[in-house]
Amino acid sequence: MKLVEVTIHELVMRMKSPFTTSLGTMQDKRFLVVEAKDESGVVGWGEGVAFEEPSYTEETFKTSFHVLEDFLIPALLGKELKHPDDVYERLRKIRRNNMAKASIEGAVWDIYAQLTNQSLATAVGGVQEKIEVGISIGLQPTDEQLIQTIQQFLNEGYKRIKVKIKPGKDIELIRTIRQAFPAIPLMADANSAYTLDDIDRLKELDAFNLMMIEQPLAHDDLIDHAVLQKQIKTPICLDESITSLEDTRKAIQLGSCQVINIKIARVGGISEAKRIHDYCMEHHIPVWCGGMLEAGIGRAQNVALTSLANFIMPGDTAASERYWHEDIIQPEVTVTDGYIKVPKTKGLGYYVNREAIDKYSVNKKTYLM
Repeated sequence: MKLVEVTIHELVMRMKSPFTTSLGTMQDKRFLVVEAKDESGVVGWGEGVAFEEPSYTEETFKTSFHVLEDFLIPALLGKELKHPDDVYERLRKIRRNNMAKASIEGAVWDIYAQLTNQSLATAVGGVQEKIEVGISIGLQPTDEQLIQTIQQFLNEGYKRIKVKIKPGKDIELIRTIRQAFPAIPLMADANSAYTLDDIDRLKELDAFNLMMIEQPLAHDDLIDHAVLQKQIKTPICLDESITSLEDTRKAIQLGSCQVINIKIARVGGISEAKRIHDYCMEHHIPVWCGGMLEAGIGRAQNVALTSLANFIMPGDTAASERYWHEDIIQPEVTVTDGYIKVPKTKGLGYYVNREAIDKYSVNKKTYLM
């Protein structure tokens, strides 16, 4: 493969409803779509999912655009790539900026899958023909709305419910859910809202038989999570703290968690996500695929990644209609009885809807070899 042309599309799409976490509320999603063409004319697609504010990680939509334009695209245009794994190595000298890296690496994986006449799921080594999915629910204005929302998604067949918590909306919120749904698979996501000063409060969650609590402490912490895990029964799942295979090795060695959430964008691309998956499998740490409010291209990549063998817990890759009035792929991602069927069409497994890309695009820029 040799990239000869790359276009960055800037899109703005409105979500069906606001999504609220301890980090804030979002409804209009501004994001990047990367379109890359190789010398044979094959086009691949990637998605940049960094938010407009540096809240989840230090990256933003604007920094991703800058790093792609000034560093990543120049490092890849016209260079011979034997395999998508080469992208990670070529970009290694550029520190962090993982979401920007993942967006262009995803396009290369799409091209590679098409050139080798296989689906992305097959190209990454996937073995599952359908994946089990859960749903992530943001903080709701009232308990009644929360219970109604959970019931709606259970009726739609989702296999696991994840709810956002923060100090002041945690123990009583989980108790309310458990009173209404005593036995559903349930997890809580704290998005780094607590410290070790909250250990006694976090211990109270042990009474509710949660699957896990996700990232309760600082976004870049491994040490305090290890301290916390020794004092609570609820399994800790790390999210923001895991940005690489090296982070994964240290977390497992320290005993910082019992579960790991793998997000393609957070770890710098599919290649590193695969390495983290394999390492966790070797060390008997289950993984699942988290979401970044992706549109269709990022969602398609999540489906492919989740077909790997050690994704044994329901992920956050919900149906397109969960978030969007219209997605940018065809067919849209659908959920049937709590499962997504892994597509076998070569490349992403879905077709990118150029009309939708143009409809939601507010800017684009093309770079040539």
